Amino acid sequence: MQQVTKVDGIEVYSEGEGTETIVMIHGWPDTYRVWDAQVEELKHRYRCVRFTLPGFDVTKPRRAYSLDATIRIISYIVNSVNQKQKVILMLHDWGCMFGYEYYMRNKQAVSAIIGVDIGDAQSKAVRSSRSLSQKMMVKGYQSTLALAWAIGGPIGNMMTRSMARMLKVPSPSEFISVKMNFPYYIMAAGEAGSYRSMVPFVPKVPVLFIYGVRKPFMFHSDSWAEKLAAKEGCKVVAFDTDHWPMLRQPERFNEVVLDWLVKPADNDEAAEQDAAA
Repeated sequence: MQQVTKVDGIEVYSEGEGTETIVMIHGWPDTYRVWDAQVEELKHRYRCVRFTLPGFDVTKPRRAYSLDATIRIISYIVNSVNQKQKVILMLHDWGCMFGYEYYMRNKQAVSAIIGVDIGDAQSKAVRSSRSLSQKMMVKGYQSTLALAWAIGGPIGNMMTRSMARMLKVPSPSEFISVKMNFPYYIMAAGEAGSYRSMVPFVPKVPVLFIYGVRKPFMFHSDSWAEKLAAKEGCKVVAFDTDHWPMLRQPERFNEVVLDWLVKPADNDEAAEQDAAA
């Protein structure tokens, strides 16, 4: 049975009766609904918690949330649902960016991480691996979304939904709004505190990284993925999909996640070392 609570104005949806909690965080231009297929499968073994990122709800006023404000709200939500235990993070797109940052600031609160399609996206290794045309594609869509945020209103919505169609976004258009573009505006203009204070994601807990290969460019470097795969308890899995493997191949996605989760996600020794780091 689904339970809905409010944390700092954010609706938080919980399903499942498991002893472990999975906190699911989506990206652009999605909402909590992007995890429907995962909740349907995982709720029989885990307590699944999800929410729409602050600023991404089309029914709420338009507002740009700084990095600190976003991480603070995620912290409030995790603290409200964790039952005084560590949680598993399931992250996608901007959810990875915010979720990785949350982990780096709250290492003692996380037992394992499932990252989807975003790795060391902001690293020099990723930037140097892209061709000129790939760099122009990245700059093009990000700049368009940042400009749409600056314009706002019906024109901003039209630009945002047009870009979503161009990128073959699977989320329903009625839930897509210019309001979701503030992270791109912050990146482009350095507004609302910027994201320059983000620290590199260096996990010391088990990590499952799933990514799609049918994209014009990657959001991780080969060296990052190889290093992660070599770590004990970690795994890297490529899907023959685009940026949304959990939506394009939900059955295989759920199978890979469940197979990985049956291994002990909470390594006490690693967690103790991580908390002391």
